Amino acid sequence: MKVIQILPELNVGGVERGTLEVAAFLVREGHEAIVISNGGRLVPALESSGARHVKLPVHRKSPTSLFQIRPLRRLLEREKPDILHIRSRAPGWIAWLAWRGMDPSTRPHLVSTVHGFYSVNAYSAVMTRGERVIAVSESIRNYILTRYKRTRPEHIVVIHRGVDPAQFPRNHRPPEAWITEWETAFPELTGRRILLLPARITRWKGQMDFLRVIRGLQDAGINVHGIIAGGAGSSKTNFENELKEFARQSGIDQRVTFLGHRNDLREVMAVSDIVMSLSLDPEAFGRVTLEAAALGKPVVAYNHGGVAEQLQLIFPDGLVPVGDVDEAISRTNILLRQDPPAPGPIDSFTLQSMLEKTLSVYQNPS
Repeated sequence: MKVIQILPELNVGGVERGTLEVAAFLVREGHEAIVISNGGRLVPALESSGARHVKLPVHRKSPTSLFQIRPLRRLLEREKPDILHIRSRAPGWIAWLAWRGMDPSTRPHLVSTVHGFYSVNAYSAVMTRGERVIAVSESIRNYILTRYKRTRPEHIVVIHRGVDPAQFPRNHRPPEAWITEWETAFPELTGRRILLLPARITRWKGQMDFLRVIRGLQDAGINVHGIIAGGAGSSKTNFENELKEFARQSGIDQRVTFLGHRNDLREVMAVSDIVMSLSLDPEAFGRVTLEAAALGKPVVAYNHGGVAEQLQLIFPDGLVPVGDVDEAISRTNILLRQDPPAPGPIDSFTLQSMLEKTLSVYQNPS
């Protein structure tokens, strides 16, 4: 088979990572993989896997992007792929319009992946127009069925995102050099129970609730320290300052560390006692919490979205009602005061399972 995936750019992100994983898997299985994007820092990694990259400016959310329809159609007619897989809305419209103008008897099959709870409008609807529509969780499948009623249920297939257990081995211990550097950089963590919230700094990701949990645990006499691992974009610096001021006024500023963006999140999770997910809106899937569970770390999370689907199977003790900070404090307190059970195996959410199911869709696209 020849499979073309199309997305805006190849920089850091879950969609980008999944695109590379699928492309590399296709090559390993003897198929041909092409990715169309405007380029980015991950292009060398893509090409080193044996996949090809074609650069087209399909990333702009602008009417001028429609000028790319004809070049893309010519490319599709020249390459003759079996599958065209759209992964994002702006390039999705370009791809769908190019595909629609081709001969139905010779054009590729169209597959789309709904990666998130997109705003409900005509612009987002293109992600439900694949002959097969991949939903990254049951929550996303339900979202499609309730918000885009023209999508036939039998056209939707749920393929959860996956984690490679070899990359996140249970009871992983970071290298000694990393531990030494970590303890030198953050001596305030010594002797404290570490809670980690790994999420970019934005209001819906729940950092304010996380600080309230830290305050509640401190009031309960738990020697705890909170870590927020995630950067704040230029539009979020005011919120980051608001968080720091709340920590200062709450008397927990010496018990909270803002790490910013980290490229070693696996090691940070490995030295934490509990990983938390307190997103106020549901996560479409929530790969980071699954990575933590793969490492054997207890996860405390609000009970909705893709994260709830994970924990209901592998660590139901960690689920708390959405927005219930008091219950989050109580549940975390219980886990910290006992020897908490480790999450169950992540067999239902492995990378290999995700890749094999995606390949099955490509092989049976209608």
